[in-house]
Amino acid sequence: MLVKLDETKLAASVAEAEANLKLSQANYDRAQQLFRDKLISQQEFEQIGSIFAVHRADVDLKQRQLKDARVYAPFAGIVGARQISPGQVITRNSTLTWVVNLDTVKVEVKVPERHLRQLKLGQAMEFTVAAFPGEKFRGEVYFISPQIDEGTRTALVKARIPNSDGKLRGGMFAGLDLTLQTRESAIVIPEPAVMSNGDNFSVFVVDEKGNAQVRPIEVGLRLPGRVEVLKGLNPGDKVVVEGTQKLRPGAPVKLAPPASAAPYLDSEGGKTPAAVKA
Repeated sequence: MLVKLDETKLAASVAEAEANLKLSQANYDRAQQLFRDKLISQQEFEQIGSIFAVHRADVDLKQRQLKDARVYAPFAGIVGARQISPGQVITRNSTLTWVVNLDTVKVEVKVPERHLRQLKLGQAMEFTVAAFPGEKFRGEVYFISPQIDEGTRTALVKARIPNSDGKLRGGMFAGLDLTLQTRESAIVIPEPAVMSNGDNFSVFVVDEKGNAQVRPIEVGLRLPGRVEVLKGLNPGDKVVVEGTQKLRPGAPVKLAPPASAAPYLDSEGGKTPAAVKA
């Protein structure tokens, strides 16, 4: 129980209603016998029965009102700040407190309609919050709105996030990463390695003899600092990422030390070709 209201008047109302019901019950029982003996009319008997039914319903109503004077938590959780004080007069619209269950939190995000065909229930969602920088929280999508917001051309997507440690709180703003598509065998190279000429793209690769050679490529998705290569490269190829403006086909290339290439390597363990400085 969270809150108990003053029950004095409600308890008196219940006692009055029960007394009226008891009297109505006696009158109804007596009327049944009189009606069987044909001492009262059908109309008189129905009127007494109606009064009895009204008093019985009144008792049920008053008992429910008395029960509602005690406010119970609808589920197990944590009680928030109390918004009332003992003795304060409240109304039906008065906020008493909040009860919050933080075991599982829900995250909402508006997804552009062009990505909806790639969404499905159970899809992974990853996000961060300002209160815990560097820590990632993971959950899965459980709701995709069947309607599109005409103003923003987006659809509401909801995800459930396990929160047994209670770190996440209601109302937090989150930075979300929603995985729309996963390509396990994608080849990704650092963006500075790509040379473009209109719609044509190429890179410098280092051959077995340690010389730079131009290799035309076909690019796919572009991510911050990285480019997917659909055609033209194989896993393990050495790609020049710095100094390409000083290179020419066939020029010898000296590999930079691992420390210099480290910022360009795939930190997630994917099949990114080795990065090389010219």
